[in-house]
Amino acid sequence: MNADRIFDYARIPRPMWKPITILFSCLLLTLHGMEAVPSAFQSQNPKRVVQAFLIANSSTVAPSKTFQVGLLLQMPPGWHTFWKNPGSIGIPIAIDWKLPDGFKASALRWPVPEYIILEDGVVDYGYRGEVLLIAQIRPPNRLDMKEVTINGHVTWLACADSSCAPEIADLSLTLPVSTRVESKNDQFFRKSERLLPLLSNPPFPVVFSKYAGGIEIHAQPSEDVKRLLFFPLPAPQQLIGKISTIHHLPQDRREWVIRVPVNNGPLNGVLVAENTNNTREGYEFTDISPSSTLSRRIPAPGSIASSTLLQAIFYGFLGGLILNLMPCVLPVISLKIFGLIQQAEKNCGRIPYHGLAFAAGIFFWFFLLASLVLVLKSQGNISNWTAFQFQSPVFNLVVIVVTFVLALSMFGIFEVSIPSTVATGLVRLSEWDGLWGAFFHGTFTTLLATPCTSPFLGTALGLSLAQSNATAFAVFMAAATGMALPYLILSIQTSWIRLIPKPGLWMEWTKQLMGFPLLATIIWLLGVLGNQLGTSSIVATLTLLLLLAICCWSLGIFQNSRGRYQQQGSLPPWWLLLACLTIVASATYYLAWPHGARAYTTRAQGGKYSKIPWLPYSESVLHRAQAIGYHVFVNFTADWCLSCKFNEKAVLDRPVVIAAFQSKGIIPLKADWTNWDPVICAALHSFGRISVPLYVLYPAKTSRDPIILSELLTEAEVLNALEGLATSGKTIPLS
Repeated sequence: MNADRIFDYARIPRPMWKPITILFSCLLLTLHGMEAVPSAFQSQNPKRVVQAFLIANSSTVAPSKTFQVGLLLQMPPGWHTFWKNPGSIGIPIAIDWKLPDGFKASALRWPVPEYIILEDGVVDYGYRGEVLLIAQIRPPNRLDMKEVTINGHVTWLACADSSCAPEIADLSLTLPVSTRVESKNDQFFRKSERLLPLLSNPPFPVVFSKYAGGIEIHAQPSEDVKRLLFFPLPAPQQLIGKISTIHHLPQDRREWVIRVPVNNGPLNGVLVAENTNNTREGYEFTDISPSSTLSRRIPAPGSIASSTLLQAIFYGFLGGLILNLMPCVLPVISLKIFGLIQQAEKNCGRIPYHGLAFAAGIFFWFFLLASLVLVLKSQGNISNWTAFQFQSPVFNLVVIVVTFVLALSMFGIFEVSIPSTVATGLVRLSEWDGLWGAFFHGTFTTLLATPCTSPFLGTALGLSLAQSNATAFAVFMAAATGMALPYLILSIQTSWIRLIPKPGLWMEWTKQLMGFPLLATIIWLLGVLGNQLGTSSIVATLTLLLLLAICCWSLGIFQNSRGRYQQQGSLPPWWLLLACLTIVASATYYLAWPHGARAYTTRAQGGKYSKIPWLPYSESVLHRAQAIGYHVFVNFTADWCLSCKFNEKAVLDRPVVIAAFQSKGIIPLKADWTNWDPVICAALHSFGRISVPLYVLYPAKTSRDPIILSELLTEAEVLNALEGLATSGKTIPLS
């Protein structure tokens, strides 16, 4: 590091002692870089003001599996370190990686900084307390070593009101090589990722305009934002004065005006919103010219941009209603309707109560979801709300097992029952047992529906979460009402059930027929699991299902011969089922988990299953493609999202759409959210969405707002959106 690098960031004059300290610090850091310094990893150095460590988000390293390494700095009270633009005279944190052969490290990802105002009025851009700078580390495709050591030569400047201390550390981190990857240090990485600036529009109107001295930023955030700050990024242009902030509070709106005095060249920077709940969100802007006026507002699809509370509730209700037709839900709904037929034969008067119990199960699960989402929203972590669902291989495996057992029961292999001795003691509660069964059937139906985003529902939920908690809760309850309504009407209008033919052999055939959609659901989930963990996990899961089928078949044998076996003192079927579950749990551990460590590494390559050669989504690729004149189409999708797959096959893979992509010079990017990805989560959240599908068309040169298409695509909609784009003059061969 040299003195020239320091003075590139000088903006505001400081007292004379600080430039001298900085120059001395720079020289000292340069000289220390030539010396051998003991490792500071996992141990504190009392001689330093700031403690530094290297930590990873994984306990092991797997071939070609990207992981994160963070530089953790812990500062005592009253001290701070510097952002990549220090604000005034200062030295940014820097690290020189020393990696094993074949390893590659990305640039550091910097959380949003703070305004640090010193006693002399000087403003620094930096960090206090604790900060984690994250880098992506990608290993080679083959690792012949047993462990990997990552080294980093770190330099920083720690300052207080009256003194500065230049410090360095040679840090190291050793991780074993294994095919099994487990997360580690989640609390540090999640906290840092929530503070990373988003390369997208904020969820409130922002307009850039010119004034006599530079660029004005006009913003109208919600009442939850208590303060707006702007941090200029290091760039060739220089500030010619001090950034000033004006807060207007007229009757019709809340407006912030930030004046950034610049002379020439584009402006790059991060706009930070400090919220009333003490969370902070940053949005990075690039290439803002003082000679132009830009409006960077979030567009919304169709009429939903001006949705009122009643409109949001209506879309939630409509989305919940359509959920009943989604392939992941329809088989279970069919089973419950079949149960209505059986109940009508036994006691038609009990049908309304079963309908209410089933609806109560749906409302109960939606209530839990709403509560969880609102808690995550209050913590500024709303983008994590679906991580526990179909993005989890464990969750997928559990759903596969439960669905497979249910299918075997429909085929008549066995029946789910309780021991006769227990049943005799609970004879008075037999009717309540049926109601509880309907209740849990409703919860299981909603559980399967959770990752499915029907048309209108994703937009309604995303819109509601940008509003008050009461609005969000109302939309969730509206979705529950829409999902429960068809079954509730059918259970109340018992006369409709009487239109169904009288019970007979057709009922047994229908029961078995309902098992096939469940097997189709298992095939779909196996495909998702294979994409998450590799093809070997499919073999392991099928082996597990084979063992489970043997267990259920054995249980059916006992049930068919129940009287004779129970007289001989054999174990009742209930205990046999418990033994079967123990076998399944053991098989899960020994068969699925070793293969589960093989996380896939070839996502979003397109050509194998799609006619469009999709490129993996990257914010840097997106913005660079726009900057050099390409239009970009981003497909936010997931393997467990059947709506996404339908849109791809029915619309995006059509020859006329592919030809339009090619003629307009469209770069196709796929943001694959099958597995958890914080970058994709942040991108979804920036558009007010909490799930997929989402389709965004970015015009070239960033001179126009992104175009958001509807969740249920049509060929005409895509072609109309492309028609409004100017031909980039860059033909893309999509074949």
